[in-house]
Amino acid sequence: MATLNKRVQVLLSPGQYARLKEISRARGKSVGSLIRQAVQKQYLDTSREGRLAAVEEMAGLRLPVSDWEQMERESVE
Repeated sequence: MATLNKRVQVLLSPGQYARLKEISRARGKSVGSLIRQAVQKQYLDTSREGRLAAVEEMAGLRLPVSDWEQMERESVE
């Protein structure tokens, strides 16, 4: 892992922090680690390979799909 030596201050609501704290406990990671992972995934992983992997992952999902007319009726309802 790279040396961490830059500090950023982020203000969160009490609810946001409480939820992050719950997630961090469940995953055995620090809140800071969760935030670093989110930043990496959302803003820094922009390589072509990363984008292609995401598209392939989505394409591999097996989701229930009906015929077009039925899906259109359901979306209007």
